[in-house]
Amino acid sequence: MRTAVGDDAWLVTGYAEVRRLLDDERLGRSHPDPGSAARAGESALFGGPLGDFATERADHARMRSLLRPHFSPRRMRDLRARVEELTERLLDELAEQGPSADLVAALALPLPIAVICELLGVPFGDRTRFRAWTQAAADVRDRGRSERGLAELFGYGLELVARKRRDPADDVLSRLVATEGVEDAEAAGLGMALLFAGHETTVVAIGLGATALLSDPAQWRALHEDPQRVAPVVEEVLRTQSVGGNGVPRYARTDLDIAGTTVRAGELVLLDIGAANHDAEVFADPDRFDATRRAAAHVAFGHGERYCLGAPLARIELQVVLGGLAARFPTMRLAVGLDELRIHTGALTGGLVELPVTW
Repeated sequence: MRTAVGDDAWLVTGYAEVRRLLDDERLGRSHPDPGSAARAGESALFGGPLGDFATERADHARMRSLLRPHFSPRRMRDLRARVEELTERLLDELAEQGPSADLVAALALPLPIAVICELLGVPFGDRTRFRAWTQAAADVRDRGRSERGLAELFGYGLELVARKRRDPADDVLSRLVATEGVEDAEAAGLGMALLFAGHETTVVAIGLGATALLSDPAQWRALHEDPQRVAPVVEEVLRTQSVGGNGVPRYARTDLDIAGTTVRAGELVLLDIGAANHDAEVFADPDRFDATRRAAAHVAFGHGERYCLGAPLARIELQVVLGGLAARFPTMRLAVGLDELRIHTGALTGGLVELPVTW
């Protein structure tokens, strides 16, 4: 295929191939000659190669070893109560504001930001600043804007790290700063990566998940009547939600065969998770949102060594938000037609601009 910037790439869409290649050490995010590498887009984050080709595997293993303790089952269980408290507060405000609202502004956006701020130790009052930088960094059309957003975000991370060294607290940034061998730049980079990934994708998932449920009154009522259904509902939300761009970029570290096709070392391979999650050979009637589905595991969070460390937190937020929303607002419905909803274009994560609802 030809990417948005005119470069050649291989697009992989089948579930079996995507799942296998997500955990294939012959593919990576780095390139031996980054300047000549094909690009998927203009985003500084995911448009082109990242990292050092010679040390990528060791660097990735170190990153996961540093972050994994902060997403342990115990920490996530402890955090769930706080997510429930924050959600309840937002639902109270939504009820007071009603009987109509924009669900993105009222719930999908503020909750993930509040949660990731508390987890990392980032001031919630800075949300307008860092939200602007993360949105700029996610720009897939303007590389200059994306690079500036990323630089601003990293600079902000260094400011926070300096504060944590002076005045540590019980949060991820403080614990990273206190970890032996972790320099300020590494702590800032890891922290800001979590800040970006920890709220952008969840904002999108909440908006699209609520849309899927509200566009099918029977499934909305079923969730209201049986809150225990929320776990499979969330898995179906994760399977069916749109994914920005054409796939997860990887570069072949050596020649390899993919489904009978020879891919040469250095070539760009795009693993289309969205397409894989809609593979009819794995998911019956794949384009239908079915919260009762019992099928193979989706690959929304990746697979293998690169499986998303924040997956447990995302599931907690989605379960609490969607379950709480259906419990409190059984008569909620979309205030506009599906064809009137607007999607963010030109952004890495996509998602709804707004979600008008009424009850």
